[in-house]
Amino acid sequence: GQTTNDERRTNYQLPVTRYYNPLMSLSFPDDPFWRTLRTRRSLRRYDGRPLPRPLLERLLTAATWAPNAHNRQPWRFAVVTDPDGRVRLAQALGQRWYADLLADGVAPAEAARRVALSQRRIGTAGALILGCITMTVMDTYPDARRQRLEWLMAGQSLALALGQLLLAAHHEGLAACWMCAPLFAPDIVTAVLDLPPAWEPQALITLGYPDPAAPPSPPKERLPLTEVVLWR
Repeated sequence: GQTTNDERRTNYQLPVTRYYNPLMSLSFPDDPFWRTLRTRRSLRRYDGRPLPRPLLERLLTAATWAPNAHNRQPWRFAVVTDPDGRVRLAQALGQRWYADLLADGVAPAEAARRVALSQRRIGTAGALILGCITMTVMDTYPDARRQRLEWLMAGQSLALALGQLLLAAHHEGLAACWMCAPLFAPDIVTAVLDLPPAWEPQALITLGYPDPAAPPSPPKERLPLTEVVLWR
């Protein structure tokens, strides 16, 4: 039968000896930048408190300082702070994901469990930041190959911006997590949030104050440089 995405993830287990923590085995300065980089984690549990607008504006400003293609700044951000809006988005995305999971052969009870966890993550966040791209500011080419590459450059620009936003959120003491659901359901996100037609949803960042009852996140490990780097 067809192998599901979850089976592939389960089967892909490299020997633990190939992993190491590069920031523990190498010497890095003990300053705020390296501490922020070293200790950032994807955290999915929040205490539900709202985030003040000045704090959100600082995070968004950090995002807009990112490098980007042609300096066109093709990123666009929709910020959802209204609790009812977060619930509506979580429910709509959950319905689509539940149907997709069933189509993948996941048992209904397991599909419902996963959807409930995702909805809780969105519903208890202090704010959501939807990252979108717009091609209205990018170059236009007559051929499909270069036009596709231009679209990819816009997506890369947004990814850099959201990466900086995540680092800034961690520096501010917030929990945050990247969700790729908008890529799988852009029509739903556009409809629920009433986005402009030119905005293409790409990623959803959940933000909030960490849930004090959540277990601590274990240290993350990375493949050694010998596995991922070629020196020429």
